[in-house]
Amino acid sequence: MKLKYVYLLILILTTSIFSQRLLKISVSNGAEKEVLPYLVKNGITYVSTKELSKILSGNYFYNPSAQKVEMKFDNYNLKVTAKNQFFVISSKSNYEQDVYQIPISTQLIKDDIFIPIVYSLKYVELAYQKKLLYNDKDKNLIITSKPNDLFESIDTEKTSSPISVSKKKIIDSKYDIYGIEISEMTNGTLIRIGTTKKINMFRSSVLDGKLFFFVSGASIDPDFQKNFKPAGVVKKVNVKNVKGNKQIEFTLNNEKAISDSIHSSYKDIDSDDILITIQNDVFDKFTKDISVEKAKWNFDVLIIDAGHGGKDPGAIGITGVKEKDVNLKIALELEKIIKEKMDGIKVVLTRDDDSFVELFKRGKIANENEGKLFISIHANSVGKKNKNARGFDVYLLRPGKTEKAIEIAEIENSVIKYEDDAERYQKLTNENFILVSMAHSAYMRYSEKFAGILSQNWSTGVKEIPSRGVKQAGFYVLVGASMPSVLVETGFLSNRADEAYLNSKNGQREIAKSIFKSIEDYRKYYNEQMKEDE
Repeated sequence: MKLKYVYLLILILTTSIFSQRLLKISVSNGAEKEVLPYLVKNGITYVSTKELSKILSGNYFYNPSAQKVEMKFDNYNLKVTAKNQFFVISSKSNYEQDVYQIPISTQLIKDDIFIPIVYSLKYVELAYQKKLLYNDKDKNLIITSKPNDLFESIDTEKTSSPISVSKKKIIDSKYDIYGIEISEMTNGTLIRIGTTKKINMFRSSVLDGKLFFFVSGASIDPDFQKNFKPAGVVKKVNVKNVKGNKQIEFTLNNEKAISDSIHSSYKDIDSDDILITIQNDVFDKFTKDISVEKAKWNFDVLIIDAGHGGKDPGAIGITGVKEKDVNLKIALELEKIIKEKMDGIKVVLTRDDDSFVELFKRGKIANENEGKLFISIHANSVGKKNKNARGFDVYLLRPGKTEKAIEIAEIENSVIKYEDDAERYQKLTNENFILVSMAHSAYMRYSEKFAGILSQNWSTGVKEIPSRGVKQAGFYVLVGASMPSVLVETGFLSNRADEAYLNSKNGQREIAKSIFKSIEDYRKYYNEQMKEDE
């Protein structure tokens, strides 16, 4: 198969069929559909300026030495610097430029600058002169045909931007640092430290109601504070010598505001001046945004899928026990235990009665409820020639390695014969299943962990049915769930002992308890991993 068709199949199988998320934002530009690469850092979505320029049909220039990007559009250019908070919009007609500040810095990744899209998009709009509609939850961007005159102009936008920065003054001074200018802005305070040369060694920090600015190897004008006027949260400035280096100390008049604020120090984007920002409202919103984004990763939603149901009975036991009934009873018992013993967890059942739910809808239910773990409950069966076969298995989504695994997957997948549109599964051939399982690899680490925990807990908690370990097979029901997921075969209905146990209230309770204990153990592991990844 040619490489381009492999990529096409991955895209089709992971987006169109089962909504598998990739690190690409979907972009609609009229009738054209494109994708924009992105990454997430501390809960914030950053997009590539290089690829965004291509999509918006703008020219793109990157200066590797200065680590600056210029996105060139019809009437305006937008300049962005790596690891910086400032955007410069310049007019091609009169060469005037305006500088704006966003709450957080850009990111430099392999000669490409990534910008935080939520905070940057309005400045891209101003330069591009068309409205851009972005949904961060669904990760889609719409490029409209609405011209600039249908929304705020650059002049109007400047007055409402977080911080607009005044132009550098031309100063003739023999000192490296000649003066200071403090401005109160809508969302905070801007401190501009005037310099006559490029100063590389500097940093700032806040402690006990004071902001300290440290600079190494630079001279400061003795009259540095002469024209100082209190503004914003800054009420006093003092210069000190600390171990041979200069320290500028800003006394702040609102300790509470500073404790809730974000401050940062940067070089001016088009001069050697140093800018220190203290922002309150923006930081509050930024913190809330991060909190909301982090909350999406909380282990708070469990999806319990009772296999088969309705017109699909599943396997039929020796004495006529139906798999669909056993699966549902275990699922309901598990839901009951979780609600009684596990706080902060929402349980979603793909079915809670004897109804038929198509395979693709089970994954859809899981994704719409933002599940963090998908457990599909089933019971096994073999032909009359092997009535002695018994035991518990937990399966991961991968192409089956053994004939038995392939056979079991075929039995479970045969439910599609009851569905109205079985053709939707035609692309899931053995070859394509490899591509699908590759797309699922992002969750495989956690799927494997839960499967291992469950297999171990089953061995100690369910004495009547032996655990046969963790296996892999191509189950359609697992394909649609964009989260860690497993399918469990609780026992063999074709085995008289397993069937009796699975059909008993005591057996169903013990199985549910074993799965619950595994969820508890997994939850602890998951939360520890989330802390390590912060």
